[in-house]
Amino acid sequence: MQLLEEYFAGSVPVRLRAWDGSEAGPPGAPVVVLRSRRALRRLLWQPDELGLAQAYIAGDLDIDGDLADGLSRVRRSVRERGLPPTAPGLADRARAAVTALRLGALGPRPPAPRARRAELSGRLHSTTRDRAAISHHYDMSNDWYALLLDESMAYSCGYWTRPETPSYGLAQAQRDKLELICRKLDLAPGSRLLDVGCGWGSLSLYAAREFKASVTAVTLSREQRDVVAARVREEGLDDLVDVELRHYRDIEAASGGHDAICAVEMGEHVGDAEYQGFAARLHGLLRPRGRLLIQQMSRGANAPGGGAFIESYIAPDMHMRPVGETVGLLETAGLEVRSVESLREHYAHTIAAWHRTLEEHWAEFVALGGEATARVWRLYLAGGGLAFTERRMGVDQVLAVRPTAEGAADLPATPHDWYAPHDRYASEVRR
Repeated sequence: MQLLEEYFAGSVPVRLRAWDGSEAGPPGAPVVVLRSRRALRRLLWQPDELGLAQAYIAGDLDIDGDLADGLSRVRRSVRERGLPPTAPGLADRARAAVTALRLGALGPRPPAPRARRAELSGRLHSTTRDRAAISHHYDMSNDWYALLLDESMAYSCGYWTRPETPSYGLAQAQRDKLELICRKLDLAPGSRLLDVGCGWGSLSLYAAREFKASVTAVTLSREQRDVVAARVREEGLDDLVDVELRHYRDIEAASGGHDAICAVEMGEHVGDAEYQGFAARLHGLLRPRGRLLIQQMSRGANAPGGGAFIESYIAPDMHMRPVGETVGLLETAGLEVRSVESLREHYAHTIAAWHRTLEEHWAEFVALGGEATARVWRLYLAGGGLAFTERRMGVDQVLAVRPTAEGAADLPATPHDWYAPHDRYASEVRR
């Protein structure tokens, strides 16, 4: 405990329970359970965020109580003490080794947890590497995502217009998000919409079904492409939705340009150096007066990626930036940004809903992916929810337009119609 207290504000913010039943730490705090000496051995071999995560994934370390609360207390205590988030120094490691020796925890490096870890190679953000990065996360299992998500298969932040209403849940929030995007893009029958990074097709199908838009849906994931194609056939939307397996750099422009383009939580995968080219490509694919909607996560300038755990087990090669920098990149490409709407609290609600589903169907998730993978996702969702709640991450909808050479944009005088009440429970055709 003395060694740990050096890293926290006064006392350790969690209670520790060792494999022999001994406990130390403040009563009433979340209990960190060290199930065996191997938990200490893991941290000795890799005394950083990834080592701690792997100890949890492997089941050598557990939380008896609320995982998110435990993570929040630790982070808050470190922040209050003002310690830099760096790995322990040589003296710290020496003291830890002496403690581990006294406890009989020294030994060979434990094997890696039995959870799929990203193993990427090749040039960063080449087409081949981008495809591998996307496949790592999104091709894991369609059954997994079908169990975790709502029936629309929307894997992005919802728009919670009535979170206090008991009958209002994830499915309604995702529907309201899709409706809002379509309204901001001013979709109408015959509108040519390009959905870049279409996921499992939630937006593409909604735009075709409800607004009668003509949609080109693009993804790098074969699993997603196959699911979208099957859903298009099932709903009889073959004449309105075309799904393509290709990189955004290889997208072909519609004759005269697309009327609207959306990229919902896809820009995080583009990369830092590549984002200016991405923005320029979207500008070139739009017709004059055409609209672009980017829904994208943001992060502080000193923490552009997801961290070692996210990069290793969830979404490798991600890059996020402050939203203001994204706005600047879009405008440098010739687009005019007309609206920026923060959805940060909405993502906290969305992730909480996914987390509840994971816990309520825990045995089913374990059967689908194994115990270690289920624990990866428990840690991912608990930590992700905290990041948005504590304002370490944000997510924004950025609406831009490609103005004409004369400066015409053809946007409404006010955004009133975007937020007007609607009821699409019966899937009524809008026009």
